[in-house]
Amino acid sequence: MDRIPFGIRRLDSTIGGGAPAGSVVLVSGEAGAGAREFMYTSAVMNGLIEGDPELFDLYYGSLDRAAEAPSEVHYLSFTADERQVRAEMELALDSELVDAVDGELRFHDLATEYFRLSPVPREWYGARTGSVVDLGTNNDRTSVAEALGNQLTANAAENLVVLDSITDLVTASGGELEWTDVPVILKGISRAAFDWNALVLAHVNHETLTAREHGQLIDAADGTLLFEWESGGSARARTMVVKQFRGVLSRIEEEDIVRFETEIGDAGFDISDVRKIR
Repeated sequence: MDRIPFGIRRLDSTIGGGAPAGSVVLVSGEAGAGAREFMYTSAVMNGLIEGDPELFDLYYGSLDRAAEAPSEVHYLSFTADERQVRAEMELALDSELVDAVDGELRFHDLATEYFRLSPVPREWYGARTGSVVDLGTNNDRTSVAEALGNQLTANAAENLVVLDSITDLVTASGGELEWTDVPVILKGISRAAFDWNALVLAHVNHETLTAREHGQLIDAADGTLLFEWESGGSARARTMVVKQFRGVLSRIEEEDIVRFETEIGDAGFDISDVRKIR
């Protein structure tokens, strides 16, 4: 496997099919600037490859010759359950697309480990059966970092994994993690991802971080996509910048691309324009 598609058609075609296999990509954005929509679109479009090939061909087209679809798509969340994430996905993409990946998108809820040492009542985050909260007798004392590591070890190889989000790791309660642990964890994931031949998308809202902290996360990842709001006169536009990315940034620099203008439509996140050095 050479490249794993992001599932963003115009971006994939620009960079040679997708991200190099074995990459951890920091999806870093201001609130509402498109980072989450990028993440949702990537998960759904990659799920469509097996879930509904006809819809995939209609909304995306053919994969680049250098790209190979991930075997599976896994979505890891610390604070939101599957119903919430799917509802948010349907706000970003046509509901037909989200419905088509039901069964192809494997969701992993780490809320029990995340909230266990917090003051949040257990009935707010316990496992659910239908609409009934199952409080159970969970005596598991697995830490947030251990739960994350276990899920990645079990599910990342040859796959696309969406990690939602590094912001939650930064704010993990109970004293389990210090800030200095977070970039180390990301570095460890990056080291392992190379052996897994995986693509890991790690979301972060960089408005919650200092410039130094954000820089440490950028340094720990293999690539960083930066999503920002840009104002021009009375209009505001969502933009995406490839901050750094091994095996990708050189292709963009060769084309003198400095910034991507983006849009969100029925097929989710996409590139609307490419800004080049004139």
